[in-house]
Amino acid sequence: MTTSSEGTGALEKAMDVLEAIGSQPDGLSQADLGAQLGLPRTTLYRIIASLIERGMIRRDPLRKVYRLGFRYLELVRNAYLMPDLVAAASFELRSLRDLTGETSYLAVLDGNQVMSLERCDGAHTQRSAAALGQSKPVYCTGQGKAILAALDEVSREEILKGLTLTALTPLTIIDRRRLHTELKITRARGYAIDDEEIVLGVRCVAAAIRDNAGKVRGALSVAGPAYRLTLDRLELLGPELADAARRVGAQLSESSVRIADSEVELVEGAWSFNGAFPRWCEASQGLYWADTLAPAIWVLDALGERIFARLDAPICAMELHRDGLLIAHANGWSLLDKQGQEHPLVNWPGKQLLGLASHPSGALWACRSNAGGCTLGELDTQGELRSSWQFQERISAFCWDAKGESLFAVGPDSGTLFVMQTGASSVRRFASLPKGSGRLSGLALDDQGGVWTTLRDGWSLVRFSEDGGLDRTIGLPVPSPTDLAFAGPEKDMLYITSSRHDLTMETLGNAPASGRLFRVRPELNGLVARCTDWRG
Repeated sequence: MTTSSEGTGALEKAMDVLEAIGSQPDGLSQADLGAQLGLPRTTLYRIIASLIERGMIRRDPLRKVYRLGFRYLELVRNAYLMPDLVAAASFELRSLRDLTGETSYLAVLDGNQVMSLERCDGAHTQRSAAALGQSKPVYCTGQGKAILAALDEVSREEILKGLTLTALTPLTIIDRRRLHTELKITRARGYAIDDEEIVLGVRCVAAAIRDNAGKVRGALSVAGPAYRLTLDRLELLGPELADAARRVGAQLSESSVRIADSEVELVEGAWSFNGAFPRWCEASQGLYWADTLAPAIWVLDALGERIFARLDAPICAMELHRDGLLIAHANGWSLLDKQGQEHPLVNWPGKQLLGLASHPSGALWACRSNAGGCTLGELDTQGELRSSWQFQERISAFCWDAKGESLFAVGPDSGTLFVMQTGASSVRRFASLPKGSGRLSGLALDDQGGVWTTLRDGWSLVRFSEDGGLDRTIGLPVPSPTDLAFAGPEKDMLYITSSRHDLTMETLGNAPASGRLFRVRPELNGLVARCTDWRG
């Protein structure tokens, strides 16, 4: 009877420890547990050691507190996590396993490590088979690097500064500057690669999962033997992981985002890092735009929103072409045909551009930086600019009016809209806004002489009348609208791209729709917007 009573008492104390830890989402230290439960130090130590051994609790190595362990979560996963991360990721995990034949994983950040929550075993006898609940170093795993790259700078540095970078294989990155460079690359392309950095002979590709509020919730990965997962294959799989992670993240919070301004409508679809260059194609009845940082071209048409093409380098400029889309990117030039196939233009001048636009005649105009500012002119076959105008600042967007007589341009640094006339060498100020209003970005014209632009850091878009006066402001639910274009069968819908790149977590929390596409139907009598068809 005494033994039975003692056993019951020990069980009750262990349950008290579990309940105390479970009631504190941020965890409890051993000192806090002892003070709260009034248990002797040696008794508490034995209970904690036993619970850790069974996986019921775990110690957060970063904050030095105890939290509920993976085994506990596994026992109640259907009730505790549904319909959260594991449930949201289950379909994508199976799809990735089926797509690759390799083992797919779902992992979350665990202090300064990553922990596997779920996996789908691959089809091969020899395969990756990391144990569920196993924590691994954050700095040398694909999952960890994907999560680190997606975090805001403050959170990322808090983790990195407490790490000792130990070489687990000869390929482990232990130089901090090289690790920071690797994380920048990961952030730009949208996925991370583990090139035998934690286990020799095993490679992994991973992408971070963000919910609609921008919070990093975990990472998806595919891992397998290096001889099957070559680096070339990982580069091909990376965008697939990024898309899968994006779909998982879309399920983790409300699918629709509240819009404060009743005039503005959110276009359902995925977010981009930096949306830009919206172009309406009359022939295909589709709106095309670019994600310049995770380089891809998106299209919105009767079939919905989807990726039209992916590229290998950041996109500098884009314009409609009679045969598809003309793209200037960091590696040169490409033509995307109407099926989305990329055709590199190796004989085109590989010079960096700030923008592209078409003249109503079909001539291609471009803007290029120079030592004192930039030059804007017609682009010839040798890549030179003729009939050009000079500016003492950067030009971020420009477009012609319908008659091809007036060229409008945006100078974001001075907050100025410029206008030039054909046959004249002078540059005239059309309108300007103080810097406190936001940075001018993007340009679209309507048939009444109105000039529209968005305001980065200004949470709005504005219209200037034909005499240069500000006559309309429309609030937006995001801080960084980037560009805009009139589109639709009647050319009466204004579409706005936006960016989430470099926004803080606090800003993303207040603007979860950052990076999404929006539309507005301006109430202008007889509005017929200026847009271009496939041009040469």
